[in-house]
Amino acid sequence: MSKVTVVGAGNVGATCANVLAHKDIVKEVVLLDIKGDLARGKALDSWQQASIDYYSTYLKGTDDYAETAGSDIVVVTAGIPRKPGMSRDDLIATNANIVNIVTSSIMKYSENPIIIIVSNPLDVMTYAAQSATGLSSDRVFGMAGILDTARYRAFLATALNVSPKDIQAVLMGGHGDTMVPLPRYTTVSGIPVMELIDQETLDAIVQRTKVGGGELVKLMGTSAWYAPGAAAAQMVEAIVKDENRIFPCCARLEGQYGMEDVFLGVPVKLGKNGIEQVIELQLNEDEMALLNTSAEHVRKVMAIYDNLQQKV
Repeated sequence: MSKVTVVGAGNVGATCANVLAHKDIVKEVVLLDIKGDLARGKALDSWQQASIDYYSTYLKGTDDYAETAGSDIVVVTAGIPRKPGMSRDDLIATNANIVNIVTSSIMKYSENPIIIIVSNPLDVMTYAAQSATGLSSDRVFGMAGILDTARYRAFLATALNVSPKDIQAVLMGGHGDTMVPLPRYTTVSGIPVMELIDQETLDAIVQRTKVGGGELVKLMGTSAWYAPGAAAAQMVEAIVKDENRIFPCCARLEGQYGMEDVFLGVPVKLGKNGIEQVIELQLNEDEMALLNTSAEHVRKVMAIYDNLQQKV
C-alpha cells in the first residue's frame, strides 16, 4: 500500500497525517479539505518537517477529490467539532451529510479502499459511510475504542504511577457515555488491575473514561486531536504493515455477541484486508447487559439517521 488520504485538515486530520508521515510507512499522504489552502499549508508544513524528523513520506494538500485517486486507505475526520454542551447525537444531521458527500466522492476515484471513520457521532457515521459506499463491512469501520482505551490507560498509569506502555485494556460498546470498560480484561504487565488498585478508584477512572471526550471539550472549547489523530494513524499502520493487531474498533456486527446490523465497538483483528476477524469475548452477565444497553443507544441514533435519509 502506497497512498493514504486523510479527509479533513482540522486538528484531528492534520495530526493523523503528520503522525502517519513520521511512521514513514507509505509513499504519499493526501490531506483533503474544502478549505484547500488550509490543507495545502498544513501538508507543506509537514513535508518541510521531513528532513528534520527524517521521513520520506510525501504530503500533499488539496481540495480536489481527483488528487485522492488510487487511495488504499481513507481516514475521514471531516465534520463539525463538538462544542461545550453539545452531545455527539446533536451532530448527526450535519455530519451525516458531510460523511455521505465525502465517501461518495472518494469512491469516484478509488476502487475498493479501506475507510476509517473518525467523525462524530462515530457509530452512526460509520453506518452512514458503509451505506453510502456499498463496501463490505470489513472495509468500513470506525476509530473509537483505541482512543477510549488510550484515555483509560492514561488515567490508570497516573493512578498507579506506572508506564502506560505496560497497561493492556479493552473497552467495548458505543463511543460515548454508554461505552463499556472491562476491568476484568485490564492488566499491567500481565497482572490483573484489580490486584493493584482499589474498587473505588477504579470505578472513578471508569467513569472519567466514559466522559473523557467531554472533559477535554470543557477544558479547550473543542474536541481533542492529539490522541484521536494518533489512534487513527495506528489503525492505518496495522493495515499497511498487515500486523493483525487486535484493537477495539467500531464494526458492523453480523451475529457476533448475538447482535445483527448494529455498529458497535468490539475487539477486532486489523490486517491488510481491514477487519480480518471480529473477536468474541466471553462476557459475563453484567458485562453483556452493559453491552446490550450500549447497542440499544446506538440503534436509536441509527434510527434517527434512517429517518433523516427518508426525508431527503
